[in-house]
Amino acid sequence: MASRVLEMRFSNELGRMTTIRLPDVKEPFTGTEAASLMDAIIARNIFTSTGGDLVAKETARIVITDVSELELI
Repeated sequence: MASRVLEMRFSNELGRMTTIRLPDVKEPFTGTEAASLMDAIIARNIFTSTGGDLVAKETARIVITDVSELELI
């Protein structure tokens, strides 16, 4: 079964990268939607990190993982 996770990377106040992951992202999910979501997270100051508040969006990507269960004999 494949899972889709949206990974968003932000810069924080100290210039370090912080990653936020959202599981089960809908398909299709566009770069425009990711940018809007990231802008809202920064504007509303929803999350903080050990390096301070999130101040800039860096990258976004969807990671698809396919898992196959193995039968143990």
